[in-house]
Amino acid sequence: MGDVAMSVPVIRAFAKQYPNCKITVVSKPFLRPLFDGIPNVSFFAAEVTKNHKGIMGLFRLFVELKKQKITHIADFHNVLRSKILRTLFFLSGKPCMHIDKGRAEKKALTRSNNKIFKQLKTSHQRYADVLQKLGYPVDLSKSFSLDKKQILKNSIKITGLKENTWIGIAPFAAFKSKIYPLELMEEVIEKLTSKKIKIVLFGGGKKEITILNALEKKYHNVQNIAGKMSFDEELELIRSLDLMISMDSGNAHLAAMQQIKTITLWGVTHPFAGFAPFDQPKKYCLVSDIKKYPKIPTSIYGNKVFEGYEDVMKTISPSFIVKAVMDALED
Repeated sequence: MGDVAMSVPVIRAFAKQYPNCKITVVSKPFLRPLFDGIPNVSFFAAEVTKNHKGIMGLFRLFVELKKQKITHIADFHNVLRSKILRTLFFLSGKPCMHIDKGRAEKKALTRSNNKIFKQLKTSHQRYADVLQKLGYPVDLSKSFSLDKKQILKNSIKITGLKENTWIGIAPFAAFKSKIYPLELMEEVIEKLTSKKIKIVLFGGGKKEITILNALEKKYHNVQNIAGKMSFDEELELIRSLDLMISMDSGNAHLAAMQQIKTITLWGVTHPFAGFAPFDQPKKYCLVSDIKKYPKIPTSIYGNKVFEGYEDVMKTISPSFIVKAVMDALED
């Protein structure tokens, strides 16, 4: 989901800079709300577990997409399914380009010895490069403001009306190495709620919801919405936030794509890999102590942790996070 969310600002810029182009986004059905409201963009659901499953399913998807009169193929994913699909379009005479994920330079960034520690091209720019190779250069520096949306009526029944500062916190990630210690996050929550700030908790899964429910009960002005809203309602709620605190995870990109100030916490991963949220100041990326743990990043996605690097996120103090949040709110 994070990768798809990162494509949204790029597609939004593409649509604005080429208003006469028809854009068809092909992805899994539940991701449709990410692209709602973008001019000239339609969404085509790829039912990869049903009608479009397997080789024959992908061929059916190709036949269905041909009816959309698509002239160019931009493969932002470059995995087996998208490779097969774009090959079918290529054989039918359509120009096709795919993302260069920069695997060699990412390997150099994450290796233990002879590490080349430098900022790599962002995923957003890599997506834009695909479009440029197709003949459509996109300037990602030409940003434009999105209108703030009102919280949906169904969401208001859960959250109540917004009367003060709302900060979202998404404390979980796919890998443990990217999760800020919960006892320290609880300190962050306690300090922020003491400033009369409402905290909205995001997450998913039974174990996570249980933890978030406990935090909601323990602290005044804390609300857990995990498991209580549809995906599009959560997106609407995120757009109404004043700021989001997230790990290096999909929620950071869901907030940034909607131009919400986004503070991210980084463990054994690092923004240099190119996955920082779109159009956010570098100071909003709070990284673990590189001097104490010089082998950071140990991996791109957080799935590889060197011995002794299990607790790197403890070097980011709750007070430091709260100060970064308060400074960001004043920016």
